[in-house]
Amino acid sequence: MSVLACTFLKFDAHSLPVSQQVNSSTSATRSQDARLFLRDEELERAVGLLMTSERRLNAAAHDARKAAGLNPAAFQAMMAIRADPGLSVTALRRHLGATVPTMARTLGALDKAGLIERPRSHSDGRKRRLVLSASGQKLTEPATTAMRDVLRAAFRQAGAEKVAGALAVLEALKHG
Repeated sequence: MSVLACTFLKFDAHSLPVSQQVNSSTSATRSQDARLFLRDEELERAVGLLMTSERRLNAAAHDARKAAGLNPAAFQAMMAIRADPGLSVTALRRHLGATVPTMARTLGALDKAGLIERPRSHSDGRKRRLVLSASGQKLTEPATTAMRDVLRAAFRQAGAEKVAGALAVLEALKHG
């Protein structure tokens, strides 16, 4: 399961993205410096940490997924829809890296079980948006709670000042 967990850069008082600011202050902190130099070793460590984090979140949700009787594909789809209600079928398929037939089977089974709803888009009636039904919300709640508990513990260990930075990195990864 992907950790879903913004492409917009933070703006300063001059309304310039941090990446476009010219640093004229000698007392500027490193976080305000648009230049970011990372060694390959640091990047490789970050990749490893992200992969380990994903495994830890999956492990936390595993028992809840099994208790719900969901296969991994159905569970991933439901968690992605829960994280981003209103996703289009195409966006979900791309997000999960699924083939069209696999996505059709997965969504068909979830729809038949009453776990998702596919209302028509308000802007384009031909398109369907995916949302969890009340049953789907209830079924995914234990897994979501387990994953929140893991994240809460990690964020507390890191400290409040690090949470915003961690979330910014995850948002940047999500949106490419």
